[in-house]
Amino acid sequence: MRLELLGSIRAWNEEGEVPLGPPKQRAVLALLAGQANQVTGIDQIIDGVWGTDVPQSAVNCVHTYVAGLRRILEPERGRRESGGVLASAGGGYVLSVAAEAIDAGRFALAHMRARRLLSESDRAGAIGAYEEALALWRGDAYANVPGPFAALERARLHEARLTAVEEWAEALLSVGRHTEAIAALTDMIAKDPLRERLRWLMMLGLHRSGRRAQALAVYRETRQLLQEELGIDPGTDLRRLHQQILSDHAALALRGADPGAGASGAQGAARAPALPVRPAQLPPGARNFTGRAEELARLRNVVEREYGEGQAALAVIEGPPGVGKTAVALQLAHQLGSRHPDGQLFADLCGSHPDRAPLGAREVLAQLLGGLGIGPDRLPDDLPGRTALFRSLVHGRRMLIVLDDAAHAEQVRPLVPRGPACVLVTSRRRQFGLAARDGAYRIELGPLAPRDSVELLARVVGRERVTGQQEAARELARLCGNLPLALRIAAAGLAAKPALSLAELVVDHATCTARLDRLAVEDDVAASLRTAFDASVRSLPEGAARMFGVLGLREQQLITVPDAAAAADLTERAAARQLAVLADHHLLEEVGRERYRFINLIGLYAAECARGSRTDPDAALDRLRREPAQVGTDVLGFMFSATDCGS
Repeated sequence: MRLELLGSIRAWNEEGEVPLGPPKQRAVLALLAGQANQVTGIDQIIDGVWGTDVPQSAVNCVHTYVAGLRRILEPERGRRESGGVLASAGGGYVLSVAAEAIDAGRFALAHMRARRLLSESDRAGAIGAYEEALALWRGDAYANVPGPFAALERARLHEARLTAVEEWAEALLSVGRHTEAIAALTDMIAKDPLRERLRWLMMLGLHRSGRRAQALAVYRETRQLLQEELGIDPGTDLRRLHQQILSDHAALALRGADPGAGASGAQGAARAPALPVRPAQLPPGARNFTGRAEELARLRNVVEREYGEGQAALAVIEGPPGVGKTAVALQLAHQLGSRHPDGQLFADLCGSHPDRAPLGAREVLAQLLGGLGIGPDRLPDDLPGRTALFRSLVHGRRMLIVLDDAAHAEQVRPLVPRGPACVLVTSRRRQFGLAARDGAYRIELGPLAPRDSVELLARVVGRERVTGQQEAARELARLCGNLPLALRIAAAGLAAKPALSLAELVVDHATCTARLDRLAVEDDVAASLRTAFDASVRSLPEGAARMFGVLGLREQQLITVPDAAAAADLTERAAARQLAVLADHHLLEEVGRERYRFINLIGLYAAECARGSRTDPDAALDRLRREPAQVGTDVLGFMFSATDCGS
């Protein structure tokens, strides 16, 4: 059997095209075809065909229509025979048919193939696949089918068609086939005159065809239409393109040629303009990188899946200070390097820098665009302009972008392009917003497994220093909280003293009254656990910082909401909010419902700061209880003064 939904619904069996009967019977078939190979309940069919205007005989009508469809689609099958193309199952019906047998299914498969080919820089193949997909359309989907389900599917498929046309036209423009793109866009703009992306592409095609006046006329027409119909002005992208056309901006030019890109043009089609430079900005990965095999495998799987769907891969690597987020991101980036021939970009967003405020997206875009060869004289002043230019330059390119140490989602969103790019983000905060709104994949790193910690020590100091001292190595790893940064600092100290044994180093760390002093490299703020912890605490909101200070004054392994509320003189609801903020910043670890504990060395940091403060902890806590609305330096001074901690 073969079905067509991308126009008036039609069906064929082995004998040829078959009449589908009255409108409601066509609606039942269309609904079952739209959910092919899935059981559709009687109630779903009734809702999808009649909506709120349901007759009392609706159930009998469904049975009648299904019987009629069976006679039409499978005339040789007996009335009582089970199975077949249209079968009863689970209190409903299922239409068993391959995706390739329905034109809407073939459209989706061809569209997906086009995106994949485009991500692989095969523009000629992608254009052919887009044309194969769009050729299946004969008019509006479900054109002669009544009912709510058909209306929803009609709208969904119309959106998919518009998206495919936009991507096809963009691919045509990238290889210099402007006339074909303009013809396709003209037809679609007539169907959807308020869609700004179609008009953006039309303006670009006209400009590149030497029809600048017509491109500007399209903008004037668009502005007038939007004001009359919706009372709004054109969006940022259209306004920027208008200004670029007025100034004949160099960014709109098409340069280079690709003889294999298509059959249009005597000398072959032009390929997308080459970037001024091919960036290769990735820092070197951590030497002696150890562990994280499971996390890296999960991240690679995410990247593979997103590429298979033809969209940018966005992954966020989260965790507490010193856990090795950047090392994991760079390890993955170097593993994926060969898959990104168009270049690699790297930016430090300074979300938890000890001396600098987090960078805004506008500042970061200046760095990224500079890495792409865009000089300061060509940089737009505003954030929307820089975002549009960055996405235009990166769109369709297999590029890898590492954004290190993000503070919040608004730093990241303008830096994520469309197309086959891979964006890796690291952050000390849980980025729920990027996951919910932008579809980011989040992965949280915890301390290394003890065996991986011992292996890291062996790789840094030499395996012979660890041989026969496995117990001491495990104890040192425990004292370092199994944090890679702490382990590397301790191992570096051991490597610098060949006569010092692991056991002696363990005793030194275990008996030190300010153990975090041992986990720092002099004159290197990037190699200090205390500096890393200081920066995380400084980034906390006021209420959460106060709660952290209170918890540091207490010597309890388990932190419950009632205990925290009593200590901070807050309601349990308010205390729960502050504990959740600390957990989102990876300064506390959730161990059960409304139960928390400090993450390894962070608890030691909080306690050492309290003991080392010049302030009397008991007096400070008493004052906090009396005046919970005030944040006095008596309570928090020790947290924000590096000289107080461990002095």
